[in-house]
Amino acid sequence: MSCPIEEIVKHYEFDPSIIQRIAKRTSKPALSIEPPNPNWPQQFQEIQSLIKNAVGPVAVSITHVGSTSVPNLPAKDVIDIDLAVENPSDEDAYAPALENAGFQFLIREPEWNEHRFFAMHKPYSCNLHVFKVGTAELARHLIMKEWLIEHDDDRDLYAKTKMEAAGVSNSLGETVGEYNFRKENVIRAILERAFKAKGYLS
Repeated sequence: MSCPIEEIVKHYEFDPSIIQRIAKRTSKPALSIEPPNPNWPQQFQEIQSLIKNAVGPVAVSITHVGSTSVPNLPAKDVIDIDLAVENPSDEDAYAPALENAGFQFLIREPEWNEHRFFAMHKPYSCNLHVFKVGTAELARHLIMKEWLIEHDDDRDLYAKTKMEAAGVSNSLGETVGEYNFRKENVIRAILERAFKAKGYLS
């Protein structure tokens, strides 16, 4: 199932009112931007195997996304993964299995790409995003990843933005959400360049 281009290019406006909090993190990750780690791809492979073994054929795709998926990009030492499933609302098909595998079910956002969010802290830190297959955010994550891999200038810009945002957020005692908001305008500008290159925007 493909996603309409108009959905892919539409920027997400964060709405806390649609978030259903399932639990609080058992461990709070540090807001620290680390140098690129050559072990991140292998860490993803290990977590991917864990997810496959846990949920089996429910997983349509398991994709390494986010900054740790981009070579030579500094990042928080957290592996971001997109898990695409046919029906995220059928949580019984995957949530208990993921929890048994060591993930913590934290957030449900049915109105935003049917998103569910899980986190794991051992053996590695991982943010696991469950989306309905074919939804816009899956496409946006891949477009951002591929663009940063292919364009050194925007990768360097994003690295600089991340480090500056983390510095300010840490000095003010802000949350990871507030740190993410500080990066938002740069992320949107990079995505728009990628969308234009694909012919999605004029």
